[in-house]
Amino acid sequence: MAIATGARPVVGVLALQGDVREHAAMVERAGARALPVRRASELSEVDGLVLPGGESTTMSRLLETFELLEPLRERIADGLPAFGSCAGMILLARQALDGRPDQRQLGGLDVVVRRNAFGRQVDSFEADLDFTGVEGGPVHAVFIRAPWVEKAGDGVEVLASVPEMPGSGDVAARIVAVRQGAVLATSFHPELTGDDRVHRLFVDLVRQA
Repeated sequence: MAIATGARPVVGVLALQGDVREHAAMVERAGARALPVRRASELSEVDGLVLPGGESTTMSRLLETFELLEPLRERIADGLPAFGSCAGMILLARQALDGRPDQRQLGGLDVVVRRNAFGRQVDSFEADLDFTGVEGGPVHAVFIRAPWVEKAGDGVEVLASVPEMPGSGDVAARIVAVRQGAVLATSFHPELTGDDRVHRLFVDLVRQA
């Protein structure tokens, strides 16, 4: 369904776990109307969907419990713009390493991700990233038990990687933001910094879809 010129697109925020309110606030700041999504009927009302951080295996189970897994897979396959942060990135990937055998994937991105790749909660860190498609200088990124992209398919655009910095060691150059068509994902939590540019990028993708 086309979005009329000047109209605010409706962007759902998957409201099963994670930073739902924070993402919703950023979506509103980015010029869209935010709608919490817990049911398939609500999913049918949105022009795009944000999948927040949280615990990816728990979110996978909740998607099945709330009978959202298959409807969401189908809508993404049909072109629904989606943005996943942290656990949301894991869910959108075609494959997740170090996950539970019963974890289900949405398959919106042709990537292989590694869960908790940067370590435990105590290994959380922040970094300034050069982010393709985002103007105005580096994006300050907060990583909390974050995944990274181990492998990206030919159709996937790498938007950001961990820079070389003191103590970065072997995590430097790891891929932490990707896009494939109208599907966007980040390893980090852009909803926590007050910088709405990544959400604006996603809302622009929703308008264009």
